[in-house]
Amino acid sequence: MKTCLLPLAFTLLSATVANADPLTGDEFDAYATGKTLTFAEDGQPYGAEEYLPGNRVRWAFDQDTCKEGIWYEREKDICFIYEDGLAPQCWQFFVESDKLKAVFQGDSGTELYEAWASEGPLACMGPQVGV
Repeated sequence: MKTCLLPLAFTLLSATVANADPLTGDEFDAYATGKTLTFAEDGQPYGAEEYLPGNRVRWAFDQDTCKEGIWYEREKDICFIYEDGLAPQCWQFFVESDKLKAVFQGDSGTELYEAWASEGPLACMGPQVGV
């Protein structure tokens, strides 16, 4: 009997993970606001983002100048617009093993994983330092 249940359990677990819905805007807000999250791609640092009240964000690639922006919910995506005026960057976010996984909703399909979280502010380099 045990051998019959093991494949069934694996199939149900796989289906649950494969069908996981992305976070809603409210769920994303509850998870991220007040945190600075550092993301990695394939085990390499990608960048960090500070999530501020009122859907505001501060983003920096590794050792880069910070960009101010906002996020908003669009259907199943969380989209970001930054002060550089480029097109919105839309992602779907999932919680896996108590950390965020972000999947870019564009041609690249980039997947980022939360490497670590902090409650401190993002360390910004560049022209706004000391102003």
